[in-house]
Amino acid sequence: MTTLSRVKKFLNWRETSKPHITLSDELYVHLSPFRLPLILTVLTMMFGTFGYIIIDDMSLFDALYQTGITFTTVGFGEMATISDLGRLFTICLIIFGFLVFSVAIGIIVDVLNKGELIQIIKERRMLYDVARLKQHFVICYHNEFTIQVTKHLRESHLPFVVIDPREDFEEIAIKYNYPYFVTGEPHTEEAILKSHLSSAKGIITLADNIADNIATIASVRLYEKEIKRRRPFLVISNAPTISDETKLLKLGADKVVTPTNIMAQRINAMAIRPDMENLLQEFLYKQDTPLDMEEARITKTSWLTLRKIRDASFREIANVTIIGIRHKSGEFVPMPKGDTTITAGAKLLLIGPSEGIKKAKKLIRKTVKPEEM
Repeated sequence: MTTLSRVKKFLNWRETSKPHITLSDELYVHLSPFRLPLILTVLTMMFGTFGYIIIDDMSLFDALYQTGITFTTVGFGEMATISDLGRLFTICLIIFGFLVFSVAIGIIVDVLNKGELIQIIKERRMLYDVARLKQHFVICYHNEFTIQVTKHLRESHLPFVVIDPREDFEEIAIKYNYPYFVTGEPHTEEAILKSHLSSAKGIITLADNIADNIATIASVRLYEKEIKRRRPFLVISNAPTISDETKLLKLGADKVVTPTNIMAQRINAMAIRPDMENLLQEFLYKQDTPLDMEEARITKTSWLTLRKIRDASFREIANVTIIGIRHKSGEFVPMPKGDTTITAGAKLLLIGPSEGIKKAKKLIRKTVKPEEM
C-alpha cells in the first residue's frame, strides 16, 4: 500500500463513483450545434484585435478590449484616437458581431426548445447520484406493488432505483416520489448499467406478467457471472400462481411472493390464531418497532461452527434469542434445544432489538470465541 493510499484510508477519502453509462457521447452530440457560433466568436475576436493593431497601431490589450466592447455592442467608447479607416472597420465589426449573436441565439433557442439537451443533463446528473449508492435495491416495473414496496423502503431509509419502460415514466416517478429512476426495459444491459446494479444489494422484479420477470431474473444472473460477484444478488419476484412461483425459483429467484398464497396464509392466521397475528402485525410488520427478527448465517470460519446452541449466549449479551435454526439441508427446527449442534451453512433465526441483532451477527462472524462470551 502506497503512502497516498494510507492517507486516503486514514481520512476515509473515497473517490467519486463514476456511472457505467455517463451519456457523454449523447451530451456532445447535442452540444455540437454550439460549435459554429463559438468558432465564429473566436475568429471575430482575433480578426478585430489584429485589425485594430494594424490599422491604428494599438497595443495588444487595447485592441482586444476595443474588439470586445465593439463586438458585444456595449460601446464604452474608443480606447484611443481611431482613424476614419478604423471607424469603418468598427462599423463592419459591429454588423458582423450582430449577425454572429443572432445566429448563436437562434441555435440556442432551437436546441432548448427540443428539450433533449436538458433531459440528458438531468439524466446524467441522476446517473452520477445513482453511482454513489451502496447496497441499494433495484425495483423493476411500476405498479401497485411497487408503490407499496417503495413506500416501506423509504420509511426504512433504504435506497432504491426504479426501472420501467414507459415513455411517461418520469412523470410517474415524480408523482410517486421515486428519487432515482431509469426509463428502459429492466432486462436490458443499458438499464442494468444505469441502475448501477453492480453495487446493489439485490433486485425486486414486480412485473404484471411472468415472462418479464423471467427475462429480468435471467439477465441479472448472467450479469452476476459476468462481473464475478462474490456475494450473489438477492433476487425477489412476484408470481400470479404457485406453479409460476416454482418456475421462478428454479430460474434463480431467491424469494417469490404469490399474492393469493400470502393472502390465504394471513387470513388463516387471523382466523385460527388472531392473537398471534396481532402480535406479528404490531412488532414485525410495522416500522420503527423495538422488536426485529432476522436470520444469521453460520460460515465455516465462525467460532460457533460445530458448537451447541447453549454456547451462543446472546440473550445475556445482546438481549437476543435464538428461536429457530435452518440447517443447510433445508430442515427447519423451531425453538431448538440447548444441545442442538450448529453446523456450517446453517442459519440461526434471531429475535430481539435491532441493535442487539446487529451485535449478535457481529459476534457470529468472529473466528475466535469472543471474550465477552
